[in-house]
Amino acid sequence: MSSHVIDAPQTATIPVVGSDKTFPVRRIYCIGRNYVAHVEEMGGDADRDPPLFFQKPTDAVVNSGATIPYPSKTSNYHHEVELVLAIGKGGRNIPEAEAESHIWGYAVGLDMTRRDIQGGGLPWEIAKSFDNSFPVGAIAPIAQTGRIDKGRIELKVNGKVVQHSDVSLLIWRIPEIISRLSEFFELQPGDVILTGTPHGVGPVTPGDRLVATFEGLAPLEIAIGAAA
Repeated sequence: MSSHVIDAPQTATIPVVGSDKTFPVRRIYCIGRNYVAHVEEMGGDADRDPPLFFQKPTDAVVNSGATIPYPSKTSNYHHEVELVLAIGKGGRNIPEAEAESHIWGYAVGLDMTRRDIQGGGLPWEIAKSFDNSFPVGAIAPIAQTGRIDKGRIELKVNGKVVQHSDVSLLIWRIPEIISRLSEFFELQPGDVILTGTPHGVGPVTPGDRLVATFEGLAPLEIAIGAAA
């Protein structure tokens, strides 16, 4: 018999490549404006200002193969493809030289965004942290992939390439992201970190099909459904 007064929420999980086990998600951290070309397309300054961090709720996770509804309260719903880190070892004030030892694996994901709300200066919470806002592909263990510090990241919408870059072009590199984030939050196993999106962000509409890829990782495929 449960000790809770209501049913406990289910734990969000992400599939693992080559395994019937899954990765349980504790927190979802994101970094904004981390490729020069994307900063410039959004009208920002590409200097290395302190990283801009925000979070998404764990139940924003959507696994590959799903159809997600077009969200409410927006008419400018945008895609942002990103390399995702899955954290397997926690820590606070992690030195950059040790940061990558905390990575359990990698995936490719999407930071879906209500751009009209974000651009209007309203709270990022409702622009970034809504239902189904984090589609993500299966996680590949770092034991299989090795350390990732370069590689082509790409998003196709209806078969057309709309975003592409190389993660070697990150303004804040992966060890720096982990180290800096751990100054503000004690990282724990089960945390995931989105590392930023390249240029080419743009709108999607019901009926669109999105395929996100990163060389060596499982692809992420989703479709956009009718309005919720």
